[in-house]
Amino acid sequence: MRIRIVDAFTDRPFAGNPAGVLLLDAFPEDDWLQNVALEVNHAETAFAHRLPESAEADWALRWFTPGTEVAMCGHATLATAHVLHTTGTQPGPVRFATRSGVLIATPADDGSITLDFPTAPLTAVEVPDGVAEALGAEPLTAFDTGPSVGDLVVELADERTVRGLTPDHKALAAYSTRGLIATARAEDPSRGYDFVSRCFFPNVGIDEDPVTGSAHTALAPYWSERLGRPDLTGLQASPRSGLVRTGLRGERTLLTGRAVTVIDGELHA
Repeated sequence: MRIRIVDAFTDRPFAGNPAGVLLLDAFPEDDWLQNVALEVNHAETAFAHRLPESAEADWALRWFTPGTEVAMCGHATLATAHVLHTTGTQPGPVRFATRSGVLIATPADDGSITLDFPTAPLTAVEVPDGVAEALGAEPLTAFDTGPSVGDLVVELADERTVRGLTPDHKALAAYSTRGLIATARAEDPSRGYDFVSRCFFPNVGIDEDPVTGSAHTALAPYWSERLGRPDLTGLQASPRSGLVRTGLRGERTLLTGRAVTVIDGELHA
C-alpha cells in the first residue's frame, strides 16, 4: 500500500514536523497499526479510511506515536489533509472522525490548511516541585491543559531561555500525562511570530516534538489573553522549527499551516 512522509507546519522539506500518512480501506488490527508507526519512527503516523456518505464525517482518522495511540494530533491531521487535497482525493474541506470528535480541515487557495480543533481548557496550578530542576529553568506560571491534551504549560522568562533549554526528559515524565510545553513571549514580533514554544513528551516516547498542533490549542488561549488578540502566530523553536497561525474562537481554535510531501512510496507489510 502507499505510504507518504509529509513535513507539516512548514513550506519547505526537512523542516516542520514529519508524519507518516496511510490511506486505508479500513483499520486493520491495532498491533499492525502500532508496528507501522514504530517502523516509520516519526512523532506520529496517521491512518485514515473513507466513511460512508451517511456518516457524520468524511474520513476516520487515528494517530500513533512509535509507542502508543494518541487522542489528538495536529501535525499528522494537517499532513493527512494535505495528502487528500494534493492528490485530489478530497479537494475541499474534509471532516475527520477522531477520538477528539469531528475535526475539520479546510484548504485555502494559497496552499495553507486550517484545522478546527477544540480549545484546551487551561487551569492555573502551582509550579510542581522539581519542574525547574528537570527543565533547567524557573517557570513563571504553570497551567494544566486538561485530559485531551494532557500537558503542563509553563511560561519562562524570555525567548532566549526557551531556546536554550536542555531538560532532563526522564525527570519531566512525572509532571503530566503527555509532557510539558515551555513557552515565552517573542523577543521581536517583527520577525513574524508572537510567542515561542518547545514541547517535550517523554510519556509517549518523544523527547522533543518538532512542531505540535495540539499544544497550540492551549497556547492560543494562553497568549491571546495576554496579548489581547485572537489571531496570533507561534514559532515552535525546535531544531526543525515551524510556524503555526492560531485563531481563538471560543471553544474552538483554528490552526493554520502548510505541508510538504517529501517521500511517496510503498509499504510491503
